[in-house]
Amino acid sequence: MSNDKDEARALAPLHLALVRWQTGAMARGDKTVIIFEGRDAAGKDGAIKTITEHLSVRNTRIVALAKPSDRDKSSWFFQRYVAQLPAGGELVIFNRSWYNRAGVERVMGFSTPEEQEDFLRVVPGFETMLTGAGIRLIKLWLDVSKEEQAKRLAERKNDPLKVLKASPLDEYAQSHWGAYTAARDEMLKRTSHEAAPWTCVCGDHKKAAREAIMRFLARTLAPGEPETVHPPDPTVLFTFDKTALKDGRLER
Repeated sequence: MSNDKDEARALAPLHLALVRWQTGAMARGDKTVIIFEGRDAAGKDGAIKTITEHLSVRNTRIVALAKPSDRDKSSWFFQRYVAQLPAGGELVIFNRSWYNRAGVERVMGFSTPEEQEDFLRVVPGFETMLTGAGIRLIKLWLDVSKEEQAKRLAERKNDPLKVLKASPLDEYAQSHWGAYTAARDEMLKRTSHEAAPWTCVCGDHKKAAREAIMRFLARTLAPGEPETVHPPDPTVLFTFDKTALKDGRLER
């Protein structure tokens, strides 16, 4: 119980900072997108729940799209995501996004190698277009160790309250670990760019990861808050650079 109280105490000023930010963002008509990507069971759902706990229900949308329909497959790839982008004063959080093409679609063969290569080639330009149109775009990659992932996936199977988190693709997360690692590495290298860099989060310790994300968002979105909000732990959250693929900061 004391751990829960400690977490609530640490998060309280961060929640307040985000509420202050959103109050101003709504008044200014800001358009903000936060993308959550990462390995299966890396803590995306919990982090999103923490972020949105005190935010406006009307001005905050969480987008978790189902698999594409036949019509979606015949349309421009980004089309169904563009339809979800924010209007003025809105925050949109993508719980997985257009980066499915660089991850699960690549590993599971749901798209062709040509489609995957085309995506990696054009997505920096697409995102630069979004930011040029006044959309604030933040991209978070949540990583987790193979051992911790196995533990969490097993919990999904055995805990009736977590059954809705389970996916038919969960069983491939461990057996295709190496393929997902290779897909992650290429995606991060080719799609982290000046207009929309990747921020990486080590997710083995959920509470530490959630606090780091909250600190990062409070300092990134609310320029008046950094003096009162300490920066996130750099061993938990850091801006991606290629050395992270070799120095142990990201799981292999």
